[in-house]
Amino acid sequence: MRATPRNPKPSLPRRSLIRALGGGAAAAAVGALASGCGVPAAYVAPGDRAATDRSGSDKRLVFANWPLYIDVDDDDPSKRPTLDAFQRQTGIDVKYTEEINDNDEFFGKISPSLMNHQKTGRDLIVISDWMCAKFVTLGWVQEMDRARQPHVTKYLDPLLRSPHFDPGRKYTVPWQSGITGIAYNKRRVGREIKHVSDLWAADLKGKVTLLSGLDESFALLMQGNGVDITRWTPDDFHHVCDQVEKLVKSHHIRRFTGNDYIKDLSSGDVLACQAYSGDVIQLQADDPDIEFVVPEEGGELWAESLMIPNLADHKRNAERLIDFYYRPEVAAELATWVNYVSPVPAAREILADSKDKDTAALAEDPLIFPDDTMRARLAIARDITSKERPELAKRWNAIAGL
Repeated sequence: MRATPRNPKPSLPRRSLIRALGGGAAAAAVGALASGCGVPAAYVAPGDRAATDRSGSDKRLVFANWPLYIDVDDDDPSKRPTLDAFQRQTGIDVKYTEEINDNDEFFGKISPSLMNHQKTGRDLIVISDWMCAKFVTLGWVQEMDRARQPHVTKYLDPLLRSPHFDPGRKYTVPWQSGITGIAYNKRRVGREIKHVSDLWAADLKGKVTLLSGLDESFALLMQGNGVDITRWTPDDFHHVCDQVEKLVKSHHIRRFTGNDYIKDLSSGDVLACQAYSGDVIQLQADDPDIEFVVPEEGGELWAESLMIPNLADHKRNAERLIDFYYRPEVAAELATWVNYVSPVPAAREILADSKDKDTAALAEDPLIFPDDTMRARLAIARDITSKERPELAKRWNAIAGL
């Protein structure tokens, strides 16, 4: 197991914005898909989603993931210990590709096949839940057979079991999870930050950044206003925009960022910012003064999830691999390397029993296994519907300068 914190995020942020107006293959595709009565033109009915499953006779599958989002051997980066173990135990050969660098880009790559009822050449993909919502709504992914996934049924974190876009997680299973909260330099700020409103203190003027992506930023800001993000309204959104617009005009907000807030916080150019829990683990390894806080009003819990695309040739093999990663001992091994919030809380006990001091310490890290106090503040935001997105994206992009 890898005990050294590792930041798996690539240079292009995973949780990036779909630019619903002006730019991006995914944006154009999403706009083109919407039709009258709220029914997408490219919707695929449940009976048309499955191909003949070749899993019994063809022991393989194709798995598309993000770069640096799986454990690797410290001495041989070409080896992936958990994936190698799955292949040895099952005899299923896995073609693993690190081809997903951005949700929009990947949507644009495979959407022509899916909307035209063609195979994508992939049996398993991992994308951010807000993008998963589009695939589920369009009927582009297959319902999983939970009878073949007893570990998913038993060990999936209750907080992640029923997001708004996929009640009961019939079509998606979290690969890893994370939290959007606030990161700040406690020594330089000179006090604790406990609330979203603390970001607007006068002495932080020009030293605060927000995330630029609509899907990444809006929920935490709403939570600061006391909004239940599982059922937010467009009025809640526009109220946040009014607040942020004033803060931009007064130069209180320094700028809007992608993952480059990491550099600003490390250098001291920024004292407090919206941040992802997984990034802060790496920052803390270099600077123990960096703190991550889930505000008392709440923080956004999100996931990047596994899905089986329509017409996949090896559905049962893919279901089997998903369930393998929900074995607590396997989830623990993955957690020690990627350092995101594990969707398998039972993995904590595995790590806690480790004889390796650094590995055992990870079991006590609330950014990998949130404690009860933190968990009580976490919520999964209702996704932005295709009908809402154009208006909301136009408003937010104008403020963020996108």
